[in-house]
Amino acid sequence: MTRDRVKLVLNILALLLLFSILYFFDRYGSPYHVRILNNMGIFITLAVSYNLVNGYCGVLHLGPNAFIAIGAYTSSLLTMSPLEKQMNFIIEPLMWPLSVLQAPFSLSLICGGVAAALFAFLISFPVFRVRGDYLAIVTLGFGEVVRVLCNASQSVTNGPLGLKGLTPHTNLWWSWGIAVLTLILVVRLVNSSYGRAMKAIRDNEPAAMAMGVNPFRHLLMAFLISAFFCGVGGGLLAHLITTISPTLFTFFLTFNLLIIVVVGGLGSTTGAVLGAILFAWGGEALRVVESPMNLGFMTLPGIPGMRMVLFSVILMLVIIFMRRGIMGHREFSWDWILDKLQRKEAELKKP
Repeated sequence: MTRDRVKLVLNILALLLLFSILYFFDRYGSPYHVRILNNMGIFITLAVSYNLVNGYCGVLHLGPNAFIAIGAYTSSLLTMSPLEKQMNFIIEPLMWPLSVLQAPFSLSLICGGVAAALFAFLISFPVFRVRGDYLAIVTLGFGEVVRVLCNASQSVTNGPLGLKGLTPHTNLWWSWGIAVLTLILVVRLVNSSYGRAMKAIRDNEPAAMAMGVNPFRHLLMAFLISAFFCGVGGGLLAHLITTISPTLFTFFLTFNLLIIVVVGGLGSTTGAVLGAILFAWGGEALRVVESPMNLGFMTLPGIPGMRMVLFSVILMLVIIFMRRGIMGHREFSWDWILDKLQRKEAELKKP
């Protein structure tokens, strides 16, 4: 059996193992553990798509909260029934035709991603006229503009009241299915000629241009793909928590995603996945320090907010001792495992 065929078999086995675990938790897991797993899946989708721009293209983009908000509101408005919309929009009625439209959850996710990608296309022309810190400030500004518009557009987003009572469509199959799909598409893109061009732009843009690479075209493609999956992730998030408002989509959401990709390793899809898992699981695991602990000889009172202090300390230690993140630019590969097994087999065959 060739190595490529072996890797294909291993990928299929890994997917079967993943979905077996999901089936077990979906059937026997507590709502708390299912919620954590759903958060992991959604943040994997958001982190991997965000890392495509920040990590592989080397562009400091600080506006994913805008795309997540657009996807969340678009998906939510499409899945709500006309009666639910009337009950939510009590101050000012929802504008037509959104007031009468209703779509299946799957279609609403696609529409949320398309709406986010369309917004990304419109802002890409002023965004990519600048580089470095200026680009970060511009994208940060657009993110705040979208949040303010969500707060002010009473006839579209219901303003500060937000949308409540959404149907909890998001489950383990949706969140992890989208996460796996995002991973496959991003990995294939990164390993293609387009991905190599993106890395060339990140490492040396003038040299990439001299070799015939069009920076705007490649950055635009990465920007649109990232915005699409951020919009889809926003739809999943909205139908998981079932209540959204403009306060959910502040810069703090972008900051969390930035922490995930930096800790995992900018320019590493594997690192983005690990960062998302650690962020979603670690934040809950550290809740133990906020509850009273009996050590036998003394009882320590719970300190509210202490888990965020410990989370910040862990983050600083990772940045100090692993400046390129957990993975750096490295990726998980079956080749490393297969090479180890081959060397072990060769050593055993030696007389």
